[in-house]
Amino acid sequence: MILVADSGSTNTNWCLLDATTNAVYFKTEGYNPYFVNVPYILQSLKAGLPTNINPEKVSVVYFYGSGCFEEKTTNIKIALRQIFTHADIYVGLDLLGSARAVLGNHRGFAAILGTGTNSCLFDGDKITANIDSLGYLMGDEGSGYYIGKKLLGDYIRGYMPLAVRTEFYSAYGIGREEIMERVYAEKLPNRYCAGFTRFITESTSDTSYTNKIVKDSFIDFFECLVTKYENYKDYSFNCTGSIAFVFKDMLSETAAKYGMETGLILKTPIEGLAKYHQPVIVNK
Repeated sequence: MILVADSGSTNTNWCLLDATTNAVYFKTEGYNPYFVNVPYILQSLKAGLPTNINPEKVSVVYFYGSGCFEEKTTNIKIALRQIFTHADIYVGLDLLGSARAVLGNHRGFAAILGTGTNSCLFDGDKITANIDSLGYLMGDEGSGYYIGKKLLGDYIRGYMPLAVRTEFYSAYGIGREEIMERVYAEKLPNRYCAGFTRFITESTSDTSYTNKIVKDSFIDFFECLVTKYENYKDYSFNCTGSIAFVFKDMLSETAAKYGMETGLILKTPIEGLAKYHQPVIVNK
């Protein structure tokens, strides 16, 4: 059996595959090596692993993760080897996983818009061009963090329309001090900010305002990242991630404004990755 994982900073989607083409899907929290260590991963994964899965029967693990650059994969590999003791472990960047999920073995453009942001050109085998998203402190334009940060900033500064502000306070009951404490003094502020994108999907008091936050964030994403790729208009726009999926209409409109046709937009790449890796089992 092989185990495939797609891990963002918030959630990890897993798929267990066997030779009969059966697939078992489950979810744990995200394991970004910039934010979590080996003990944290071990405790979390052991708690989240379904009881009907025997780790000793897994022969290969393909783990695609946010922040899993080659120099940062050590902790992920150590933790996975301690759990899946008989498996070969392969750890790669979540961007490679997304490209394989939406493009298969074909060349093209692929992106991620979830808690964070990433993008690339893919030649059907490997990533050939990648503009650094810079992470949430310096970049991540268009991401859930970026959208949530804009919303919270408007709330604190008083830029938010009164009706929306009233609705926001009714939903969360928080003020400046609590927000600033949570963002600057506690762990995983990117997850915290990204969580407020749910408010945008549920708010009804002034959708022109909330939609503008999303659209402006997507424009920043295209201006700072997408349009910087050489001949970007020659490719269709393919993307994975919760933000891309939830706001896919606005994202497609933005892509069209920049001369790109929309290809696949998936909430998660895990099903595409399951199809990509399934032949490895079937042909054995």
